[in-house]
Amino acid sequence: MHILSHLRKVFSDYLEANQFNKAPEELYEPNNYFLSMGGKRMRPVLVLLATHLYKGKLEDALPAALAIEYFHNFSLIHDDMMDAAPLRRGQVTVHEKYGMNTAILSGDALLVYAYKYLSMVPAHLLSEVLQIFNETAIEVCEGQQLDMNFEKRDRVSEAEYLWMIRQKTSVVLAAGLKIGALIAGAGKEDAEALYQYALNLGIAFQIQDDILDCYGNAELVGKQPGGDIIQNKKTLLLIKAIEKGIQNNDNRLQQLIQTPVTDKQEKVSAVISLYEEWNIRTEVEMKRNALIDEALSHLETTTLPEEQKAVLRNLVDYLVVREF
Repeated sequence: MHILSHLRKVFSDYLEANQFNKAPEELYEPNNYFLSMGGKRMRPVLVLLATHLYKGKLEDALPAALAIEYFHNFSLIHDDMMDAAPLRRGQVTVHEKYGMNTAILSGDALLVYAYKYLSMVPAHLLSEVLQIFNETAIEVCEGQQLDMNFEKRDRVSEAEYLWMIRQKTSVVLAAGLKIGALIAGAGKEDAEALYQYALNLGIAFQIQDDILDCYGNAELVGKQPGGDIIQNKKTLLLIKAIEKGIQNNDNRLQQLIQTPVTDKQEKVSAVISLYEEWNIRTEVEMKRNALIDEALSHLETTTLPEEQKAVLRNLVDYLVVREF
């Protein structure tokens, strides 16, 4: 999508212009390093996209977009510490490169700077935008805790999993789109409709990630399929398959989950074979499609002209109906 590429360039230029060139260097350099890793920058781009669609000024929305990006990266730095992750996007994580104490402090500083830039929104919107941002930040923390809780449980329901995705991932996308619309002067009803659109789209996006981990093209996805299966990660595919095995009084999946991995590819093939036998992929794709339909139904309630709605319809294809 050309408009996304343009907005990503606008945001990247603003991000670079606001690099941390302050002392002590030991505090700020880790954040410059982490932010330089790149990525699609979808969260800040959605802030700018909403402002653009409602004919607002991008310069008014750029500080809020940067705040969203800072918050997202703060959460990733802390997630990496909790997961003891050595790499992020193929590069050494902050806590591995600079040490745990520095990673904690640098991440905390990034969160404070998020609030600094958020406070630059037009004064008449500040209270409402802060309320949206604060609620989102709390929800992300709740989602992360739920995700950690699920690692210790043998069974997780579909409803619990979808709620965890909502809190951990989707609310940031939704908040960004809503804040961008408000900055451009959109009505409260439209802003809320966009929030609901992005909320459902974000959940569908994560479900598609679950699918691609099993069935995606390795060259396009950038990794060998089956990583979630090897780790027994509770994706929607695995959750549905566990329930199906219990219903069928079939313990083959439980045996695969409980048996230590000796041949990774053999385990991946065996689990995917059960997914196919039990029609799991089709069921998960149906759920994904239902969420897309729900997202589009909220889009239709907005006052956006058809041309602007088409941009957000195309965003569905860009984010969810994809092979990577």
